[in-house]
Amino acid sequence: MDNGQAGPEGPAPRPPSPLVELRDDRLGGVRLFLKRDDLIDPELPGNKWRKLENNLAEAARLGAGTLLTFGGAYSNHIRATAAAGHRFGFATIGVIRGEEHLPLNPSLAFAVSRGMRLTYLDRSAYRAKDGPEVLSRLRGRWGEFYLLPEGGSNAFAVRGCAALPGEVEAQLKGPDGPPGAGGFDVICCACGTGGTLAGIAWGLAEGRRAVGFPALRGGGFLAGEVTRLQCEAFGAASANWHLECGYHFGGYARRTKELDDFIGDFAARHGLLLDRVYVAKMMYGIFELVAKGAYRPGTRIVVVVTGGPGPGEGR
Repeated sequence: MDNGQAGPEGPAPRPPSPLVELRDDRLGGVRLFLKRDDLIDPELPGNKWRKLENNLAEAARLGAGTLLTFGGAYSNHIRATAAAGHRFGFATIGVIRGEEHLPLNPSLAFAVSRGMRLTYLDRSAYRAKDGPEVLSRLRGRWGEFYLLPEGGSNAFAVRGCAALPGEVEAQLKGPDGPPGAGGFDVICCACGTGGTLAGIAWGLAEGRRAVGFPALRGGGFLAGEVTRLQCEAFGAASANWHLECGYHFGGYARRTKELDDFIGDFAARHGLLLDRVYVAKMMYGIFELVAKGAYRPGTRIVVVVTGGPGPGEGR
Protein backbone atom coordinates (compact mmCIF):
# COMPACT_ATOMS: atom_id res chain seq x y z
CA MET A 1 0.00 0.00 0.00
CA ASP A 2 1.75 3.12 -1.20
CA ASN A 3 2.02 6.15 1.06
CA GLY A 4 -0.58 8.70 0.14
CA GLN A 5 -2.98 6.11 -1.27
CA ALA A 6 -6.50 7.00 -0.22
CA GLY A 7 -8.81 4.49 1.40
CA PRO A 8 -12.59 4.74 1.33
CA GLU A 9 -12.51 6.89 4.46
CA GLY A 10 -9.40 8.98 3.86
CA PRO A 11 -5.74 9.08 2.85
CA ALA A 12 -2.93 6.88 4.10
CA PRO A 13 -0.50 8.44 6.59
CA ARG A 14 2.49 10.11 4.97
CA PRO A 15 5.91 9.70 6.59
CA PRO A 16 8.44 11.12 7.19
CA SER A 17 7.40 12.20 10.63
CA PRO A 18 9.01 15.36 12.09
CA LEU A 19 12.45 15.23 13.67
CA VAL A 20 13.27 17.85 16.30
CA GLU A 21 16.13 18.38 18.72
CA LEU A 22 15.30 18.35 22.42
CA ARG A 23 17.27 20.88 24.41
CA ASP A 24 17.51 20.09 28.10
CA ASP A 25 20.24 21.15 30.52
CA ARG A 26 20.24 17.67 32.09
CA LEU A 27 21.68 16.17 28.90
CA GLY A 28 25.10 17.76 29.29
CA GLY A 29 26.93 17.32 26.01
CA VAL A 30 24.63 14.60 24.67
CA ARG A 31 22.39 15.62 21.76
CA LEU A 32 18.88 14.17 21.77
CA PHE A 33 16.55 14.18 18.77
CA LEU A 34 12.87 13.22 18.92
CA LYS A 35 11.50 11.30 15.95
CA ARG A 36 7.86 12.35 16.31
CA ASP A 37 6.22 9.27 14.84
CA ASP A 38 3.23 10.05 17.06
CA LEU A 39 2.43 12.84 14.59
CA ILE A 40 2.20 10.69 11.44
CA ASP A 41 -1.56 10.36 11.84
CA PRO A 42 -3.95 10.94 14.76
CA GLU A 43 -5.53 7.48 14.46
CA LEU A 44 -2.61 5.54 12.95
CA PRO A 45 0.44 6.93 14.72
CA GLY A 46 4.03 5.93 14.49
CA ASN A 47 5.08 2.34 14.66
CA LYS A 48 1.44 1.22 14.39
CA TRP A 49 1.24 2.50 10.82
CA ARG A 50 4.73 1.29 9.95
CA LYS A 51 3.70 -2.20 11.11
CA LEU A 52 0.30 -2.15 9.45
CA GLU A 53 1.15 -0.71 6.03
CA ASN A 54 2.74 -3.82 4.49
CA ASN A 55 0.22 -6.08 6.22
CA LEU A 56 -2.68 -4.16 4.69
CA ALA A 57 -1.08 -4.48 1.27
CA GLU A 58 -0.64 -8.23 1.77
CA ALA A 59 -4.23 -8.64 2.97
CA ALA A 60 -5.44 -6.79 -0.12
CA ARG A 61 -3.23 -8.92 -2.37
CA LEU A 62 -4.74 -12.07 -0.89
CA GLY A 63 -8.25 -10.73 -1.31
CA ALA A 64 -8.96 -10.81 2.42
CA GLY A 65 -11.91 -8.72 3.51
CA THR A 66 -11.46 -9.11 7.26
CA LEU A 67 -8.57 -8.45 9.65
CA LEU A 68 -8.48 -10.29 12.98
CA THR A 69 -6.04 -9.45 15.73
CA PHE A 70 -5.40 -9.80 19.45
CA GLY A 71 -4.76 -7.40 22.30
CA GLY A 72 -5.47 -6.29 25.83
CA ALA A 73 -8.32 -4.01 26.79
CA TYR A 74 -6.11 -0.90 26.43
CA SER A 75 -4.16 -2.02 23.37
CA ASN A 76 -3.01 0.72 21.00
CA HIS A 77 -2.68 -1.96 18.34
CA ILE A 78 -6.38 -2.81 18.66
CA ARG A 79 -7.26 0.87 18.21
CA ALA A 80 -4.98 1.25 15.19
CA THR A 81 -6.23 -1.92 13.49
CA ALA A 82 -9.82 -0.74 13.89
CA ALA A 83 -8.92 2.66 12.46
CA ALA A 84 -7.02 1.10 9.54
CA GLY A 85 -9.88 -1.24 8.72
CA HIS A 86 -12.35 1.64 8.74
CA ARG A 87 -10.13 3.79 6.54
CA PHE A 88 -9.16 1.15 3.99
CA GLY A 89 -12.32 -0.91 3.74
CA PHE A 90 -11.56 -4.01 5.84
CA ALA A 91 -13.89 -5.52 8.42
CA THR A 92 -12.06 -5.91 11.74
CA ILE A 93 -12.32 -8.29 14.67
CA GLY A 94 -10.54 -7.68 17.97
CA VAL A 95 -9.92 -10.67 20.24
CA ILE A 96 -9.52 -9.16 23.69
CA ARG A 97 -7.70 -10.77 26.62
CA GLY A 98 -9.95 -11.31 29.63
CA GLU A 99 -13.66 -10.83 30.22
CA GLU A 100 -15.94 -8.17 28.83
CA HIS A 101 -16.48 -5.14 31.07
CA LEU A 102 -19.23 -2.64 30.37
CA PRO A 103 -19.25 0.20 29.71
CA LEU A 104 -16.32 -0.18 27.37
CA ASN A 105 -13.16 1.74 28.21
CA PRO A 106 -12.20 4.59 25.84
CA SER A 107 -9.81 2.41 23.80
CA LEU A 108 -12.35 -0.30 23.07
CA ALA A 109 -15.15 2.22 22.60
CA PHE A 110 -13.03 3.89 19.92
CA ALA A 111 -12.40 0.53 18.23
CA VAL A 112 -16.14 -0.21 18.15
CA SER A 113 -16.82 3.28 16.78
CA ARG A 114 -14.57 2.37 13.85
CA GLY A 115 -16.56 -0.77 13.15
CA MET A 116 -14.51 -3.37 15.01
CA ARG A 117 -16.39 -6.36 16.39
CA LEU A 118 -15.07 -7.52 19.75
CA THR A 119 -14.81 -10.97 21.21
CA TYR A 120 -13.10 -12.14 24.38
CA LEU A 121 -10.85 -15.00 25.49
CA ASP A 122 -10.18 -15.91 29.11
CA ARG A 123 -6.53 -15.70 30.06
CA SER A 124 -5.96 -19.43 29.74
CA ALA A 125 -7.34 -19.56 26.20
CA TYR A 126 -5.56 -16.33 25.33
CA ARG A 127 -2.19 -17.88 26.14
CA ALA A 128 -2.95 -20.48 23.44
CA LYS A 129 -4.25 -17.89 20.95
CA ASP A 130 -1.66 -18.77 18.30
CA GLY A 131 -2.47 -22.47 18.43
CA PRO A 132 -4.52 -24.28 15.78
CA GLU A 133 -7.40 -25.06 18.14
CA VAL A 134 -8.10 -21.42 19.06
CA LEU A 135 -7.61 -20.19 15.49
CA SER A 136 -9.90 -22.92 14.14
CA ARG A 137 -12.58 -21.93 16.63
CA LEU A 138 -12.25 -18.27 15.63
CA ARG A 139 -12.54 -19.15 11.93
CA GLY A 140 -15.59 -21.25 12.69
CA ARG A 141 -17.26 -18.24 14.26
CA TRP A 142 -16.03 -15.39 12.07
CA GLY A 143 -15.15 -17.01 8.76
CA GLU A 144 -11.89 -16.47 6.91
CA PHE A 145 -9.66 -13.59 7.98
CA TYR A 146 -6.19 -12.14 7.61
CA LEU A 147 -4.43 -12.76 10.91
CA LEU A 148 -2.45 -9.97 12.55
CA PRO A 149 -0.49 -11.12 15.60
CA GLU A 150 -0.73 -9.37 18.95
CA GLY A 151 1.02 -6.02 18.66
CA GLY A 152 1.11 -6.40 14.87
CA SER A 153 4.66 -7.78 14.87
CA ASN A 154 5.42 -10.14 11.99
CA ALA A 155 7.80 -10.15 9.03
CA PHE A 156 5.72 -7.60 7.08
CA ALA A 157 5.69 -5.28 10.09
CA VAL A 158 9.42 -5.59 10.69
CA ARG A 159 10.17 -4.68 7.08
CA GLY A 160 8.01 -1.58 7.47
CA CYS A 161 9.92 -0.47 10.57
CA ALA A 162 13.27 -1.07 8.86
CA ALA A 163 12.71 2.05 6.74
CA LEU A 164 12.78 4.36 9.76
CA PRO A 165 16.58 4.72 10.24
CA GLY A 166 17.12 5.75 6.62
CA GLU A 167 14.37 8.32 7.01
CA VAL A 168 16.15 9.74 10.07
CA GLU A 169 19.54 9.81 8.32
CA ALA A 170 18.08 11.76 5.42
CA GLN A 171 16.45 14.27 7.78
CA LEU A 172 19.57 14.83 9.88
CA LYS A 173 21.81 15.31 6.85
CA GLY A 174 19.31 17.30 4.79
CA PRO A 175 19.12 21.09 4.53
CA ASP A 176 16.12 21.23 6.85
CA GLY A 177 17.67 19.06 9.57
CA PRO A 178 18.86 20.28 12.98
CA PRO A 179 22.04 22.34 12.53
CA GLY A 180 25.29 20.49 13.02
CA ALA A 181 23.68 17.08 13.47
CA GLY A 182 25.09 15.25 10.45
CA GLY A 183 23.91 11.82 11.58
CA PHE A 184 23.34 9.85 14.77
CA ASP A 185 25.01 7.21 16.92
CA VAL A 186 22.19 5.53 18.84
CA ILE A 187 18.46 5.12 18.21
CA CYS A 188 16.06 4.18 21.02
CA CYS A 189 12.53 2.79 21.00
CA ALA A 190 10.12 1.37 23.53
CA CYS A 191 9.32 -2.34 23.21
CA GLY A 192 6.15 -4.35 23.64
CA THR A 193 6.50 -7.25 21.20
CA GLY A 194 9.93 -6.46 19.71
CA GLY A 195 8.86 -5.84 16.11
CA THR A 196 9.76 -2.15 15.99
CA LEU A 197 13.22 -2.76 17.46
CA ALA A 198 13.81 -5.70 15.10
CA GLY A 199 13.10 -3.55 12.06
CA ILE A 200 14.96 -0.46 13.24
CA ALA A 201 18.08 -2.46 14.11
CA TRP A 202 18.10 -4.15 10.72
CA GLY A 203 17.74 -0.84 8.92
CA LEU A 204 20.72 0.82 10.63
CA ALA A 205 23.83 1.88 8.77
CA GLU A 206 27.15 0.45 9.92
CA GLY A 207 28.37 1.95 13.18
CA ARG A 208 24.89 2.79 14.50
CA ARG A 209 23.26 0.99 17.42
CA ALA A 210 19.66 0.46 18.54
CA VAL A 211 18.44 0.24 22.15
CA GLY A 212 15.08 -1.17 23.15
CA PHE A 213 13.32 -0.37 26.42
CA PRO A 214 10.81 -3.12 27.32
CA ALA A 215 7.65 -1.86 29.01
CA LEU A 216 7.05 -5.29 30.55
CA ARG A 217 8.54 -6.81 33.68
CA GLY A 218 10.95 -9.56 32.70
CA GLY A 219 11.32 -8.11 29.22
CA GLY A 220 14.54 -9.98 28.55
CA PHE A 221 12.54 -12.61 26.67
CA LEU A 222 12.18 -10.03 23.89
CA ALA A 223 15.78 -10.68 22.88
CA GLY A 224 14.65 -14.00 21.44
CA GLU A 225 11.65 -12.38 19.80
CA VAL A 226 13.74 -9.70 18.09
CA THR A 227 16.08 -12.36 16.73
CA ARG A 228 13.18 -14.53 15.57
CA LEU A 229 11.44 -11.64 13.83
CA GLN A 230 14.61 -10.54 12.04
CA CYS A 231 15.21 -14.07 10.81
CA GLU A 232 11.62 -14.34 9.57
CA ALA A 233 11.80 -10.99 7.80
CA PHE A 234 15.37 -11.00 6.46
CA GLY A 235 16.74 -14.51 6.85
CA ALA A 236 19.36 -13.48 9.42
CA ALA A 237 19.73 -11.56 12.68
CA SER A 238 21.83 -8.51 13.50
CA ALA A 239 23.94 -7.87 16.60
CA ASN A 240 23.72 -4.06 16.62
CA TRP A 241 21.13 -3.72 19.38
CA HIS A 242 20.48 -4.46 23.02
CA LEU A 243 17.71 -4.20 25.62
CA GLU A 244 17.56 -2.00 28.72
CA CYS A 245 15.20 -4.01 30.93
CA GLY A 246 15.35 -1.92 34.10
CA TYR A 247 12.71 0.68 33.27
CA HIS A 248 9.38 -1.16 33.37
CA PHE A 249 8.21 0.53 36.61
CA GLY A 250 6.50 -2.62 37.84
CA GLY A 251 5.26 -4.05 34.57
CA TYR A 252 3.07 -3.36 31.58
CA ALA A 253 0.80 -0.32 32.13
CA ARG A 254 2.08 -0.02 35.72
CA ARG A 255 3.10 3.37 37.02
CA THR A 256 4.77 4.90 40.06
CA LYS A 257 4.88 8.35 41.57
CA GLU A 258 8.45 8.64 40.31
CA LEU A 259 7.31 8.03 36.74
CA ASP A 260 4.33 10.37 37.09
CA ASP A 261 6.59 13.11 38.44
CA PHE A 262 8.96 12.66 35.53
CA ILE A 263 6.07 12.89 33.04
CA GLY A 264 4.79 16.07 34.68
CA ASP A 265 8.23 17.67 34.76
CA PHE A 266 8.90 16.73 31.12
CA ALA A 267 5.58 18.26 30.06
CA ALA A 268 6.37 21.46 31.97
CA ARG A 269 9.85 21.73 30.42
CA HIS A 270 9.00 20.77 26.84
CA GLY A 271 5.25 21.03 26.35
CA LEU A 272 5.02 17.34 25.44
CA LEU A 273 2.91 14.89 27.43
CA LEU A 274 4.47 11.45 27.16
CA ASP A 275 2.60 8.18 26.80
CA ARG A 276 2.81 6.49 30.22
CA VAL A 277 2.79 2.88 29.01
CA TYR A 278 5.77 2.98 26.64
CA VAL A 279 7.41 6.29 25.76
CA ALA A 280 7.70 7.81 29.24
CA LYS A 281 9.47 4.74 30.60
CA MET A 282 11.95 4.82 27.75
CA MET A 283 12.55 8.55 28.15
CA TYR A 284 13.10 8.19 31.89
CA GLY A 285 15.63 5.45 31.16
CA ILE A 286 17.51 7.55 28.62
CA PHE A 287 17.82 10.51 31.01
CA GLU A 288 18.99 8.23 33.81
CA LEU A 289 21.56 6.52 31.57
CA VAL A 290 22.86 9.92 30.45
CA ALA A 291 23.14 11.00 34.10
CA LYS A 292 25.09 7.82 34.89
CA GLY A 293 27.57 8.52 32.08
CA ALA A 294 26.47 5.68 29.81
CA TYR A 295 26.73 8.05 26.83
CA ARG A 296 29.72 10.30 26.29
CA PRO A 297 29.33 14.01 25.52
CA GLY A 298 28.82 14.47 21.82
CA THR A 299 26.80 11.26 21.43
CA ARG A 300 23.79 11.82 19.16
CA ILE A 301 20.73 9.86 20.26
CA VAL A 302 17.49 9.58 18.30
CA VAL A 303 14.41 8.73 20.35
CA VAL A 304 11.41 7.31 18.51
CA VAL A 305 8.18 8.68 19.99
CA THR A 306 5.94 5.86 18.82
CA GLY A 307 2.65 7.20 20.18
CA GLY A 308 0.98 9.81 22.34
CA PRO A 309 -1.00 9.59 25.58
CA GLY A 310 -3.94 7.25 25.67
CA PRO A 311 -7.56 8.44 25.81
CA GLY A 312 -8.12 10.67 28.82
CA GLU A 313 -4.50 10.89 29.95
CA GLY A 314 -3.47 14.30 31.19
CA ARG A 315 -7.00 15.62 31.09
